[in-house]
Amino acid sequence: MDTLIKLRGLSKNYGQKPVLQDLDLDVKRGEILGLVGVNGAGKSTLLNAILGLDSAKGELEVLGQSPIAHRAKLLKRVAYIADVASLPRWMRCDQLIRYMQGVHPNFDAKRCQAILASTQIGAKARVSALSKGMVTQLHLALVMAIDADILVLDEPTLGLDLVYRRGFYQRLLEDYFDHQRTIIITTHQVEEIEHILTRVLFLHNGRFVLDSSVDALANHYCQVQVSAEQLASARALGPIAEKSTISGHLLTFEKSAAEVSALGQAVAPSIADIFVAKVGSAA
Repeated sequence: MDTLIKLRGLSKNYGQKPVLQDLDLDVKRGEILGLVGVNGAGKSTLLNAILGLDSAKGELEVLGQSPIAHRAKLLKRVAYIADVASLPRWMRCDQLIRYMQGVHPNFDAKRCQAILASTQIGAKARVSALSKGMVTQLHLALVMAIDADILVLDEPTLGLDLVYRRGFYQRLLEDYFDHQRTIIITTHQVEEIEHILTRVLFLHNGRFVLDSSVDALANHYCQVQVSAEQLASARALGPIAEKSTISGHLLTFEKSAAEVSALGQAVAPSIADIFVAKVGSAA
């Protein structure tokens, strides 16, 4: 599998504050990577470095090239959806599509129009007349219509309703299978994307605290519901997180289900539960 993004010792400071700390990473072709972190963890700084929008110390290659030195060339093969859609308010939707055809060699106007067909956005509508959610939908359609090797999504569905968010991620998954893109997604709505991810990265205080395939998580993390009478025995096994529930106590372990089988039936925790447990232990 080709390595499309390579980081070695990547670091970045803002003044005296370290934002990225000695990061190593290889992102392969065909991965759908979820980058998860709290506000201020360094997610946007890392994405900006990958996109050539910001410099950082260390080694960084995207498609075998420096994103700073070859940014214009890489933008033909890397598509980016920011968390805030910024489009010319005076332009009509059909004008934007024609503009994209003229400036980007890998833009597919028919695909863009097909995506917009599932919305209430008219071809002659001006950006200034669209709601905030519709501007986001238009932005997503324009970027999703670019035939790119790498698609970077930074909170792509921010401000959209649940129905459209689900439809977007379903379309994204279909597009992935059609083109075998490499996709990097950051979002605070982890529950909505974990079913499409192949790999997950937790970024905390500028460091990776977890890097795992999604399939492997079930072999390394589990949750068990225990009663008050079992709590002392369960705590002795070293849970990484614990919370009270109506039925007792729910404990998260960085162990296989077999290792805690004496406590009862173990279940696989969600990525969000694992994240809260790992970030809590790393804080």
